[in-house]
Amino acid sequence: MADADNVYAEAEPCVVPDLGRKDGPVELQHPERGDDAVEQMDEFLGPNQDYNEEEEERKYYRRKRLGVVKNVVAASVGGMLTYSVYLGLLQMQLVLHYDETYREVKYGSLGLEDIDRKMLMGINVTPTVAFLYTPVLIRFLGTKWMMFLASGIYALFVSTNYWERYYTLVPSAVAIGAAIVPLWASLGNYITRMAQQYYEFDNYKEEHVQEQKKAPKGACHRYIIIFQSIFYSVFHLSFVFAEFPMVFFLDKYLYSHNHTLFNVKQCGATSVGVLTGLNRTVLYKLPRSLELIVVESVLMGGAFIAMVTFLALCGSAYRPTEEIDLRSIGWGNIFQLPFKHLRDYRLRFLCPAFIYSGLELLFAITGLTLCYGVCSLGLKAVWGLVGVYGLSASLSSFISLSLLRFPRSVLLLGGAGLHLILIIALFAWSPIPKDTTATAALYVLVALWGVGTAMNKTGMSIILGMLYEDKERVDFVFTLYHWCQAMAIFIVYLWASLPMRAKLSILLVTLLVMSLCYWLMERRLSRKDPFRLPRIPRPRHKVKGYRYLEEENSDESESEKSDAEELPDGEDRDNDSHTSYSLEGEERGGRGRRRRRDYAYEQAGEGEEYVQPEQ
Repeated sequence: MADADNVYAEAEPCVVPDLGRKDGPVELQHPERGDDAVEQMDEFLGPNQDYNEEEEERKYYRRKRLGVVKNVVAASVGGMLTYSVYLGLLQMQLVLHYDETYREVKYGSLGLEDIDRKMLMGINVTPTVAFLYTPVLIRFLGTKWMMFLASGIYALFVSTNYWERYYTLVPSAVAIGAAIVPLWASLGNYITRMAQQYYEFDNYKEEHVQEQKKAPKGACHRYIIIFQSIFYSVFHLSFVFAEFPMVFFLDKYLYSHNHTLFNVKQCGATSVGVLTGLNRTVLYKLPRSLELIVVESVLMGGAFIAMVTFLALCGSAYRPTEEIDLRSIGWGNIFQLPFKHLRDYRLRFLCPAFIYSGLELLFAITGLTLCYGVCSLGLKAVWGLVGVYGLSASLSSFISLSLLRFPRSVLLLGGAGLHLILIIALFAWSPIPKDTTATAALYVLVALWGVGTAMNKTGMSIILGMLYEDKERVDFVFTLYHWCQAMAIFIVYLWASLPMRAKLSILLVTLLVMSLCYWLMERRLSRKDPFRLPRIPRPRHKVKGYRYLEEENSDESESEKSDAEELPDGEDRDNDSHTSYSLEGEERGGRGRRRRRDYAYEQAGEGEEYVQPEQ
């Protein structure tokens, strides 16, 4: 009975009686049970026979590549939604506020027309000083969080339209103007950075990728072309979605073209200003306040979705330690670096192209659409003209994929040639007001201008990505690009009262100067003329563990690295670079001057050429 109650009986070893042995009793082991335990232990601790390390590594980097694609699509959709809401609300707001009856009945002596002028001034003038604070904001917040904050400012602009007053509309418009350049600089930097990351994940077996060295020259071009094409094809749809408030809400309240264009006498090339003589009443019935609240709530929902898209679906462009490291160089250096980038002759030659990019975009909306299209067909046609322009630009953005087979100059000069033909045609054409026979010609003209816009915008971003592919931090370059665009938009804001032929002349001269400067830049690059790039100063106190403080400084050339290694630890690097042309430097001999000259310049043709691997 005692043995039956003993639950450990099977676990006790069997002991046989002592049969005359001097070393005591003998324990009998169970060899079959011991062998099973050893086999199970070996199976548990030993290597998994079904595990394929190479296959798991391939799956891991495939997930990484899909994550990069997700980031690009999310950034594109976020930017498209942000501008769809902004442009749609601004257009609806300006049409309603233009109507004299609407202002008097709903706002009385509020002075809504004066508020609109100051609001447009805030949107167009504020970006002219964005060159001073954009790099500091991006360094302080990071690329992803800057995009999120800028989309939040656009959502703030939408929310102020629930209560239209001077102290709500004008400050929000100034905030919009302050956020335009940081948003676009962050988007350009983000898409370029995603192309670099995709190359690293797609070529993870390459030695230079595993050792975290710079990629060969031209290695990332393929991915920059594809990602920028995706971004602009999605973004240009914002012009289509921005017309939804006009199509589904405001269109039913507008007078026909016979009423709105009754006093309009001149259109097209012979016109002066913007829609001179347009009737002061364009609404035959005032919309209800509840309907306006519903439309604004839908737009507010779109702005909120854009914010969530940037926040939840866009991954970080850089690791947090890299962001901290760059801030540690000092805010003064960050402030100076955009100006120092102008030492690079490539950017100086591209500045006319940056300015033309802003001129032609605003001309397409305020000049071509209004002074040619609406002036002839009426306000009811504005949504069709802008929608065709956006759809044409979206589809034409894929033309940039031709750069996978052709030189990069084809896209930019091709768009410039198309716009040159259209500008000459616009010089000679003046449509007749209230004449709908030119409808087809107007839509074709707007669609062709959209093709040229897509080639210009996509081609410019691709060229900047190609020229600065070895720099992880290209937000300084995109800051200069979009600041020049903002200056061009300010010029368009100032030229509103000029004759149309004067506007076309400014556009034509800028286009010709742009083409000439771009051709000169490509010519100098083909001769491998040296170009000068600023370097990011190293922090005074190095902190171990920061990746950016070690060997990887994407804004530093190889000659700078070698020079930094030769300098003693206690020497002031910044002072050394500033005294390179002093008398003391001349006394140090030819070797020191040559070393400093290499320290300040990068060669255009340096680096190993990239050869596309065979599939």
